[in-house]
Amino acid sequence: MKKVVHKITSIFMALLLMLSTVSWTVDKHLCMGRVMDVAFFTSAEDCGMKAAMDLLEEQGIANHCCDDESFTVKGQDDLRLSWDDLDLEQQSFLVVVAHSYLTLFNDCSDKILPNKTYPPPLLVYDIQLLDQVFLI
Repeated sequence: MKKVVHKITSIFMALLLMLSTVSWTVDKHLCMGRVMDVAFFTSAEDCGMKAAMDLLEEQGIANHCCDDESFTVKGQDDLRLSWDDLDLEQQSFLVVVAHSYLTLFNDCSDKILPNKTYPPPLLVYDIQLLDQVFLI
């Protein structure tokens, strides 16, 4: 189960990195205020009114009913972060998270037990039998 979660997380992080570094361009063609075509990464196709408008402009009539809108979302170019780019609160948070994560997986069996070789005290009398206290 851990391997599956690790693979899914790795794929998600790779896709997130790819989508954040790619620039996105969306182009729209509007005719009389209505969206006629939307295109990603390329220019949108016109509705055919441009040829008719060119003929009308030759006759001296200026009627612009078609518009082209385009916007671009620029991706990140520099993905390197330095320790100096972070403020003091972010640096202390990262130090605390790293320390708690690294100490999470410490092996507890390596700790020295001082009473390991110390023998338990010898029982001279059996107290339960003397007091006649028994667990039922």
